[in-house]
Amino acid sequence: MVPTVIDLATREVIGYAMADHHRAELVTDALRMAAGRGDLQSGCIMHTDRGSEYTSGEFRQELRELNLRQSMGRTGICYDNTAAESFFGLLKAEIGTTVWESRETARADVFRFIEVEYNRTRLRRHPEFGYLTPLETRARLQQDLTPAA
Repeated sequence: MVPTVIDLATREVIGYAMADHHRAELVTDALRMAAGRGDLQSGCIMHTDRGSEYTSGEFRQELRELNLRQSMGRTGICYDNTAAESFFGLLKAEIGTTVWESRETARADVFRFIEVEYNRTRLRRHPEFGYLTPLETRARLQQDLTPAA
């Protein structure tokens, strides 16, 4: 399982974790990674599905500590979480049929896909900025939000 935290403004994957289980600590680790990067603003909305990891006390406590709000999609409606569904569709298309020698090799492949290909080289159509990578979109948004001196 690879839970992700995706910034909806830029479509950048800002947090993720990988393990062979679905326990709450895994999604909490992905959320902590996003928070550690400094990309989460107080009061942001964290959208999730209704999986037990996301309804756990551990995950909800982490949301409270980070002062985030939770939104959950409707049961069985994949359209409520289209950003994540789209990301995982790309991930599966790129590396989903691979059989890895070890978990470490799988982790390296997922890391490469997210940090190199997806966030830094994948172009997306942004309504205001045109074709930019998620990182370029973030830089543009930060520039636009910087107050004048």
